[in-house]
Amino acid sequence: MDLKGKKVLIIAGPDFEDRELFYPQLRLLEAGANVVIAGIGEKTYKGKYGIPINVDGQCEEFVKDSFDAVIIPGGWAPDKIRANKAAIEIVKRACASKAVVAAICHGGWVLASADVIRGKKVTSYKNIQDDLINAGAEWLDAEVVVDGGIITSRTPADLPAFGREIIKTLALLKASK
Repeated sequence: MDLKGKKVLIIAGPDFEDRELFYPQLRLLEAGANVVIAGIGEKTYKGKYGIPINVDGQCEEFVKDSFDAVIIPGGWAPDKIRANKAAIEIVKRACASKAVVAAICHGGWVLASADVIRGKKVTSYKNIQDDLINAGAEWLDAEVVVDGGIITSRTPADLPAFGREIIKTLALLKASK
């Protein structure tokens, strides 16, 4: 699918799940999207498996920018990302503007902290199921759940479905403009 002209922000933090950051990044680049990696304080982060990524800037630099999608990979990074006020503001603004907001694994913590999943259907890694329910979401055990512009998945095994739905939803946004 052609996503040329679409702007996507991926938020990185310490101990991100390597596959959950790089897989969507590569799929979106392949589809023609402009992908930016934002950090929460450092210039470089290492994933859980030691693969480093350099960020294009910090969340504070991108807070006022508009993105067609914001992606939150899992791993242990979401616990740090949700404590970053700029990252939370980016997620809130993206939801308010009807952009795609996608989270996988522990990334749902960021959605809960941003208070954007109340009344929404979501999925996540099973260990944060209670957190998402307590944030007002309906939790489902499915490889991918799409509720409006919010796309969620459980684990790296779900990455093909996660990537497919992000690209499909972004393509639909492009077609509707």
